Amino acid sequence: MNDGPGDATPTRSPRPAVTATAVTTTVGLLAVVAVAGRAGPPGTALLLGPLGSITALLIGRAAGLRADDLGLGRRTWHTGAAWGVGCAAAVAASYAAAAAIPAVRPAFHDARYGIDPGAAVYTALVVVPVGTVLFEEVAFRGVLWGLVRAAYGPGRATAVSSVLFGLWHVLPSLRLNRVNPAVAALVGTGRAGQVTAVAGAVAFTAAAGVVLCELRRRSGSLLAPFGAHWGTNGLGVLVTAGLSR
Repeated sequence: MNDGPGDATPTRSPRPAVTATAVTTTVGLLAVVAVAGRAGPPGTALLLGPLGSITALLIGRAAGLRADDLGLGRRTWHTGAAWGVGCAAAVAASYAAAAAIPAVRPAFHDARYGIDPGAAVYTALVVVPVGTVLFEEVAFRGVLWGLVRAAYGPGRATAVSSVLFGLWHVLPSLRLNRVNPAVAALVGTGRAGQVTAVAGAVAFTAAAGVVLCELRRRSGSLLAPFGAHWGTNGLGVLVTAGLSR
């Protein structure tokens, strides 16, 4: 994998010890944000998203990464934005097609998003991009990917970032088999079903992480995976809320 703008040679490759320290610190930051986001009061994510992103970027910069290494270089803004908009549009078309099939609609039913239109729009346009997508893209496809890629290449960077991205979804998926009827029908609502649902969510999001890393690599910009990520989550909220009503 060496044909994308994101594969340009970094200014310098951090020493292995520096990379290990920065990666460990970033993982620690992820753990803090994950726990605080679940234990904190409503709206905590909107504060943690920007603060966590800034902290992660400071970790990357302290390790010697440039803006380009983090997916934030100006030369890739145009390309990244084009990829991001295209991915979001493709997700929208996929959701529209799926929602038009009666047999598929139950997959969109989720008790967490059976909310009124105003709340759904706010969640999709504010909570999801600021409280979820921003931090996850900066941490996983920006800092972690950039650190490992600078030291060991894009292949290992994608593997590390994607595995951690999958594990990041353990906590959010603990109630998945209880809030989503389609998942409950497949795995059940008991403890065994919970374990199966969590394992499936981790595997699915790890695979999604590979796709998002590839978007980052090919475009050289975080805007590409950001668009795809927001399209999947944000538009998913709107479709789920609409079908639930």
